[in-house]
Amino acid sequence: MTNTRRIEESLRETLISSPDMILEDTDLMQALIAANERAMGSNIVDLRGIAMDRLEARLDRLEDTHRSVIAAAYENLAGTNQIHRAVLRMLDPTEFEPFLRDLGGEVAEILRVDVVRLVLETVQNDEDDPAVKRLGEVLSVAEPGFVEQYVAGDREAPARPVTLRAVRQGDARVYGQQAHRIHSEACLRLDFGPGRLPGLLVMGSVDPGQFTPQQGTDLLAFFGGVFERAMRRWLS
Repeated sequence: MTNTRRIEESLRETLISSPDMILEDTDLMQALIAANERAMGSNIVDLRGIAMDRLEARLDRLEDTHRSVIAAAYENLAGTNQIHRAVLRMLDPTEFEPFLRDLGGEVAEILRVDVVRLVLETVQNDEDDPAVKRLGEVLSVAEPGFVEQYVAGDREAPARPVTLRAVRQGDARVYGQQAHRIHSEACLRLDFGPGRLPGLLVMGSVDPGQFTPQQGTDLLAFFGGVFERAMRRWLS
């Protein structure tokens, strides 16, 4: 009976022949380390055990960072594909009115925003223009200087191609009857070339967190650049 606490010979041989089974089992390794610390007693400082704890903590942090980087890469790739699909859809129409209507339709759906509005500055009162009325769900006209004032608001900040922000509610001059639903927006400045007044492409969302200043703007800037060039072609 002196060998009752001894490991069974078959199990012992298995462990000796395949030690990786123990090394790869995290719970088992931690149990063995804990047993070793108890055997040494409380008066002995186990420097090796302390070092292993620190290494485990560093490994956990590295794994968390690795997962975060992978997730960010996938999210960026998904965003890039989304913008590319929206650009291709935007370039499909061969006439101006379908081009604008698609902004509030399939392009908005691809971008997963609730409202897309194009604001054009003009020196004339074009609100009664039949074309403006037909495209009223997508197109708004405003007086010169509106784009600068709308994007900057009460702040004196340098002009940026894209501005992301949360809003208490949308501006009726831009969103019309949809204004009360809007709680965040992306404002893309548009330059139509020399001799032409600027414009503004606005994407509105009912979600206050969809557009925030902390987000990157590279993809939206690219989308705005493509839209800007397409508009120059139509305006010419």
